[in-house]
Amino acid sequence: MDEINIKGVLLVNLKIINHPSGDILHAMKSTDDGFVGFKDAYFSTIHKGEIKGWKMHKKMTLNLIVPKGKVRFILFDNRMGTFSKTKYFSIVLSRKNYQRLTLPPGIWHAFRGEGKKENIILNISDMNHDPKEILRKDIKSIPINWDRI
Repeated sequence: MDEINIKGVLLVNLKIINHPSGDILHAMKSTDDGFVGFKDAYFSTIHKGEIKGWKMHKKMTLNLIVPKGKVRFILFDNRMGTFSKTKYFSIVLSRKNYQRLTLPPGIWHAFRGEGKKENIILNISDMNHDPKEILRKDIKSIPINWDRI
């Protein structure tokens, strides 16, 4: 697991088992770091150059995996009382960098599609989707240079 500069965020290497008929991509087991229960799993797609965010979940823990394509995630910690308040973290996940990114509640995040074709994100969360527990901001409200971070 790599060191992350934001409190509570985990980055875990995942295993890919190559097989001539099709590969097996591990995602998460109940014994893994970052597992805090399972209620919902869903896929999202994002096109090359498109950005989704900023979003912050007040209660939900996200476990993000990119099994196809390439996606850059930017995280911003604005939580009071954390050593990482005002810190940013950026990572690109893909098959070549096959890892699980775990975000605890309270972390602002946005992501951009960087793969040429379809970019797919799997989220394994500890609660069912509830729009009332999500805060949203316009992408310009937290200034970021996507190509420099």
